[in-house]
Amino acid sequence: MKIKLITISKNESAAVEELFTDYTKRLKHYTTLEIIQLKPSSLKDEATAILKKLSSDDELILLDEKGKEFTTVAFSSFLQKKMNASRNLCFVIGSAYGFDDDLKKKSSTLISLSKMTLPHLLAKVIFAEQLYRAFTVLKNEKYHH
Repeated sequence: MKIKLITISKNESAAVEELFTDYTKRLKHYTTLEIIQLKPSSLKDEATAILKKLSSDDELILLDEKGKEFTTVAFSSFLQKKMNASRNLCFVIGSAYGFDDDLKKKSSTLISLSKMTLPHLLAKVIFAEQLYRAFTVLKNEKYHH
């Protein structure tokens, strides 16, 4: 299984980027990971750019404040089910204005990281860490207590 993570953001903070890079390096032990950064524009243009980055065997999953919330263990289980289905996953962290409604309709799942609004850069780090944590749970490793 391959995972794509598409982010829509402007310039990155060096400190945040360092944390993000740390988790993405760790993730490469468990899966093939492709990071794609797109520049913010109109929601329609962002949706078009996102869809252009998808291949026919990618399952689109959007990180959205109105999405389903998971515990870490439940997210691990969700990830395992997707891996068992042999689908490639494409997670997308949108811009500050969210996602175009048509793009939401094309996604299989909306996931919320928190009921609180998170800055894009922190959402990116938090999601990378939770993705890493989910893999360690699945491998029964000590990272998650």
